[in-house]
Amino acid sequence: MNEPVIYIIDDEPQTVTLLAEYVALVGYEAKTFVEAEKFFTETISIANGSIMVLDLNMPKMDGIEVMRQMVEMGKLLPLVLVSGYDSGVLHSAEQLAKAYSLDIIATLEKPFTFKHFKEILEKYAKKSERRLTPRKKLAVTPSELENAILNKQLILHYQPQINVSSGELTGAEALVRWEHPEHGLIYPDLFISLAEESGLIADLTGQVIRMAMDQVLKWKSSDLVIPVSVNISAENITSLSLPEQLSNMLNQHQLEPTMLTLEVTESALMGKLVTSLDILTRLRMKNINLSIDDFGTGYSSLSQLYRMPFTELKVDQSFVMNMVNDEEARGIVKTCIMLGHELNMQVVAEGVEDSETLELLKGMGCNIVQGYHIARPMPAESILPWIQSR
Repeated sequence: MNEPVIYIIDDEPQTVTLLAEYVALVGYEAKTFVEAEKFFTETISIANGSIMVLDLNMPKMDGIEVMRQMVEMGKLLPLVLVSGYDSGVLHSAEQLAKAYSLDIIATLEKPFTFKHFKEILEKYAKKSERRLTPRKKLAVTPSELENAILNKQLILHYQPQINVSSGELTGAEALVRWEHPEHGLIYPDLFISLAEESGLIADLTGQVIRMAMDQVLKWKSSDLVIPVSVNISAENITSLSLPEQLSNMLNQHQLEPTMLTLEVTESALMGKLVTSLDILTRLRMKNINLSIDDFGTGYSSLSQLYRMPFTELKVDQSFVMNMVNDEEARGIVKTCIMLGHELNMQVVAEGVEDSETLELLKGMGCNIVQGYHIARPMPAESILPWIQSR
């Protein structure tokens, strides 16, 4: 089986037949099951690019049980979840699927139109080429990474951040890449964990911050004032010498501390809270800005905000990207913005991918945005042409 297949699991024979006709009209092959168990017993191999249309409400094995068994058996398929339940149940099922690391293409409430279903399949088809050729997981070693740091193979790309009201550039997030001599550009998801596990994260972070400061100076020489944000890890905020190191680096570069923002994820704060509070407080005493990143995805968000001296709240992109079509996600974004403002913080929304999302955020009073609708991460030399093009 080489061609992608749309697997349809629904206990209503009429619905299965109708969906199969829809699939055929779009140009895909459909395989249908009115009993979910048969999908697992009869499906031996699954072609790349295949997806599953899954009804939640079925008598023998419901959709939740199907997802669980998919994970247990390793038959992982992107899902279109279908249900006649209320939107709250459908939303919870979607969150469960994501917790299982299943890819959710869309959710559909019954009844739905052919047009809507067709749009979902066609949109997925446009992305399927990228899905068929996922980025290979490279087996990089600690010695290779150490060599990359020593030989300055790390580079930075910058994603612009703009003021929602004025549209003006307010800063840029520095995103590290590894320019490998053999494998080309390697993204941080393939080496940051390795750096943490091998004790290289302090050296890596130090080099990233130094490169970002160097770039701020270069922009300054071109009459561009662009503050930068840099991500730091849990390991960084347990290093008691960090505040003094950064203060010295800023002095060496003759930069105001406010030109640097350190982004810390909620999960990074879950370890040594006392040490983290010590370090973050001393960083703020040196006027370095602090951003709590991926806000809303942790387990003790409010207590972290109460304890830690953050100046910026960054709403996680998983909520921002879904807020146009997901009422719950929209409510979370709105609440995060209100909370940030109540605590005298700037609020940044990441993951802005369309004008409709931008308009919603503007109406909610969000301060700053970043995302593909604004600009993709780019080399430093592309920032000025980007500004001029706007």
